[in-house]
Amino acid sequence: MSEKTKKIFLALTVIVPFLMYSVYYYAGIFKNAPYKFTEFKSFVFQFGNGDSLINKYNSTTGDYQYVNNHDSLVKMKLYLNKSELLYLHRKAADLGFWDFPSQELSNDTSRINGVKPPRYLMEFNYLHKNKKVIFDANYIGPQKLVDANQQMIKEIQSVLGEAESRLKK
Repeated sequence: MSEKTKKIFLALTVIVPFLMYSVYYYAGIFKNAPYKFTEFKSFVFQFGNGDSLINKYNSTTGDYQYVNNHDSLVKMKLYLNKSELLYLHRKAADLGFWDFPSQELSNDTSRINGVKPPRYLMEFNYLHKNKKVIFDANYIGPQKLVDANQQMIKEIQSVLGEAESRLKK
């Protein structure tokens, strides 16, 4: 066998089947990804002290209410644009939100300075799946998980703050 024939034989028997299998395998994984932005329906964010989740945002209706620094309840219509929703979707994927436990609650019911610690509800709704996470600020769990939750909350609040400032202009 010539050197060229050996190379062709190697390519046809080893390399080509490996490449075909790899394409088949990874195409199935990406096709069956559970949370795709193309199937995104809505996003819900709520938070407040203890069980009182008075601060709320719903991307479907645009309803946004929060308690400001003067203890007044502010209500408004605030719609996030597609790029902001895509940013939150990607940030959730980067932080591993889809793998977070649904309930990250603390057993510690003590109050800090007479106020219960904040509780957050984050929910992403898609055509075929939903992911809802309830997180207590004083949750005692793996530090990476707590940090990822706090980062997700900061990102959400940042996007809502930017959208609100854009609305006021």
